[in-house]
Amino acid sequence: MSEPLLRVREIHTYYGDSYVLQGVSLELHEGRIVAILGRNGMGKTTLIRSVAGLTPPRRGDVIFKGRPLRDQPPYAIAQQGMAIVPQGRRIFRSLSVRENLLLPTSRLARPAAGAGARRTRWDLDGILEEFPQLAERIDHPGGTLSGGEQQMLAVGRALMANPDLILMDEPSEGLAPLLVRQIERIMQSVRKHGHSILLVEQNFELAMSVADHIHVLASGRFVFQGTPGALSREGEVLDHHLGVSGRR
Repeated sequence: MSEPLLRVREIHTYYGDSYVLQGVSLELHEGRIVAILGRNGMGKTTLIRSVAGLTPPRRGDVIFKGRPLRDQPPYAIAQQGMAIVPQGRRIFRSLSVRENLLLPTSRLARPAAGAGARRTRWDLDGILEEFPQLAERIDHPGGTLSGGEQQMLAVGRALMANPDLILMDEPSEGLAPLLVRQIERIMQSVRKHGHSILLVEQNFELAMSVADHIHVLASGRFVFQGTPGALSREGEVLDHHLGVSGRR
């Protein structure tokens, strides 16, 4: 198998004196979706932040496209081909939908020297075709959008960077079932076009339907790593760590 796009190797991440990630390792290959499941407070968002350089690990390594990311600031990591859809959307409420979407194409967001050419599948027209709801609100301030529209805007903004890897932190949070299905279709489309996704999710069914590989995180450590099919047969993990015994 080819070299992983992302390799997380024995990372230990803290918030002050709070020991959150306790030796976590994973690999993610190009065109794949890896999902991180677990109850609240287990360290899922911290893992996303560690990969993106927002909360760097104290020990261990994050290696992206064969290069260690240690001591690099988040903007430099993003310029190498990584984008994030953060929990809570974090769109710019005073900027229009158009302005939010164009932010990743600004001069400041250009790829770093030596980052290499990246695919340019997504542009403004493509995003608006994928999310017709945003096309209808293109000149509206982000703060006037519904929660579902703001989530679409956050996903569209990440895609506008044409990243190799997208970090998605709870993209289905607070969305109606119809919009969750739309997010599912978008993730499948993103994978089809060769992008990779590291997905943190509470929605068990969504993660099981899109992920190629699943990790279950509990108290800062992985207690399961495998395919969705393998996870569906792990009754103790489902019952104790995910609380989804009735859904098997």
